Amino acid sequence: MGLTIGVDIGGTKIAAGVVDEEGTILATCKVPTPETPEGVIDAIADAVRTVSEGFEVEAVGIGAAGYVDDKRATVLFAPNINWRHEALKDKVEQRVGLPVVVENDANAAAWGEYRFGAGQGHDDVICITLGTGLGGGIIIGNKLRRGRFGVAAEFGHIRVVPDGLLCGCGSQGCWEQYASGRALVRYARQRAQATPENATVLLSLGDGTPEGIQGKHISDAARQGDPVAIDSFRELARWAGAGLADLASLFDPSAFIVGGGVSDEGDLVLDPIRKSFKRWLVGSQWRPHAQVLAAQLGGKAGLVGAADLARQG
Repeated sequence: MGLTIGVDIGGTKIAAGVVDEEGTILATCKVPTPETPEGVIDAIADAVRTVSEGFEVEAVGIGAAGYVDDKRATVLFAPNINWRHEALKDKVEQRVGLPVVVENDANAAAWGEYRFGAGQGHDDVICITLGTGLGGGIIIGNKLRRGRFGVAAEFGHIRVVPDGLLCGCGSQGCWEQYASGRALVRYARQRAQATPENATVLLSLGDGTPEGIQGKHISDAARQGDPVAIDSFRELARWAGAGLADLASLFDPSAFIVGGGVSDEGDLVLDPIRKSFKRWLVGSQWRPHAQVLAAQLGGKAGLVGAADLARQG
């Protein structure tokens, strides 16, 4: 199969791109994400039709946040779009006249990194995305592992603290409450409130109050040596690395790939994640260690991965 289209459904925009067999994006199109579930489906179809003009496209892959069934056809649950058992494959196929594959967005991003990014050369890879929440993907034996019902790798909702912080999923103590962009902001605000004298740079970048601290302020302040910003990254990394150590006990991959917006800070966050991983890895001194790698494709991973999964059918 030659050219395919990948679609990445975001909270504010839907991106579609024509992708070749080498993972190169040949053309892109972005449209605003509508507020209604049916409007999102129409917008996906419009983006596919627009971006495919002038190309011989053979299939479409869609990355959607939420639970996707094992047939890769129905979105069982997507909280941000209010889809419940939405027959997305059939509805988009009816509109665009092309075969469609639906995949969880984190799975699609993991596959993109495995095929064309940091995972090249590895057969067994676990990907995590540290964004607003925490997502993941499992590639074992060169295959994307979705589980029996298609909803595996929801790593962010592994409970790491019994009766811990309330999560948006309704549970308590989920990993993403301690290792995510949202957690990073919480750490920084708490620390700035407790010791404002150690957060002078960080506070100056916002409105001067702990409540005004945003993610971009923490990144900028950490680069300028702000103690609270640096410590906040270290706290996030401590939880992220400890979680990777647990995943190593489950899957024993050769590499972990860390993506998402938080990972854009590079070694500022990756080095302490590696240290925490080594600290908490069971039998660390006696066993080989998986590499902890930065994702390479950035925001393109989901689109490229979805297109490649469509190519494979």
